[in-house]
Amino acid sequence: MQFNLTVLPGDGVGPEVTGEAIKVLQEVGKRYGHDYNLNYRLVGGAAIDEEGVAISKDTIKQCKGCDAVLLGAVGGPKWDDPLAKVRPEDGLLLLRKELGLFANLRPVKVSPVLVDSTNLKPEVIEGADFIFVRELTGGLYFGRPKRRWQTSRGRRAVDSMSYSEQEIERIVRVGFELARGRQNKLVSVDKANVLESSRLWRQVAVEVAEDYPDVALEHMLVDACSMRLIQNPRYFDVLVTENTFGDILTDEASMLAGSMGMLPSASLAGVPKGGSRIFGLYEPIHGSAPRRAGLNMANPIATILSVAMMLRYSFGLEGEARAVEVAVDEVLQEGYRTYDIMDEGKKEVGTKEMGDVIAGRLEAK
Repeated sequence: MQFNLTVLPGDGVGPEVTGEAIKVLQEVGKRYGHDYNLNYRLVGGAAIDEEGVAISKDTIKQCKGCDAVLLGAVGGPKWDDPLAKVRPEDGLLLLRKELGLFANLRPVKVSPVLVDSTNLKPEVIEGADFIFVRELTGGLYFGRPKRRWQTSRGRRAVDSMSYSEQEIERIVRVGFELARGRQNKLVSVDKANVLESSRLWRQVAVEVAEDYPDVALEHMLVDACSMRLIQNPRYFDVLVTENTFGDILTDEASMLAGSMGMLPSASLAGVPKGGSRIFGLYEPIHGSAPRRAGLNMANPIATILSVAMMLRYSFGLEGEARAVEVAVDEVLQEGYRTYDIMDEGKKEVGTKEMGDVIAGRLEAK
């Protein structure tokens, strides 16, 4: 099979981890007989420097015409001026909106061989395996009004959290569909004791639940959820959240897996159901880590596992996706570690070497 893929390496360590993910993807192609048409484009700070915008209209058009998008990371101190008219993150937000990527999936699975690589008790995190479904194109990040201004009493700013019942319904439905393929348990995260938008969220979730009588729905306030994630992460199976809550909670949950360098993500334009192919953008949840850029230190596993999600959701290749995930598990079992998950007695490797050993594991199968 042949697939068209747009690659947006981005900033900082983005080009490094993306390069290793492509290396693994190409090894999958050799083993299973797939070809890829790779189109490289600019996004974030790199696009600002070269094109004057965080992402060009031509790049967005290119993304719309392909089967999937692979993104590294955007941002860095060079572009962090709070008064700047264009910021690297603008490119990411525009991509999500223009491509209709409303559903962000962030799986959190604690590898048995990494339970001692975190600051948490192994007996608490061992066996944790759940997935966040984060609404990605609404809420505070996109609500209007959104502005800052000067008054006679000083500066003011406003951001608006706004949701329609249609936006809530479609993301909650993604959560229910995923729960059906797992343990039939869905936790809907909100702040219904304070926010009107959360009260609507909870009401719509209850209405959608009528279509899924086999799935147990539980409502949980976001502050209680943040505590439960650390106290008893095995409690969860599928969680569905609005945009801002999901952004914060998934970064917290990354510490369960040992490092943000371990967690992939998929941003989808549809509901994953029955193995159907869905257009999506795939990226690690971590940032550009500019201090690590060019040092061959960044952990590429999150980006490599994002490629596995791409194979599963956008290319419809479940066997190939599992092969990548198994290869990552085996390499970790053999003791290979990047600096962020390094433990005493293990084999420390760099970005390129970790990509090599995972691709080599696929080649050897």
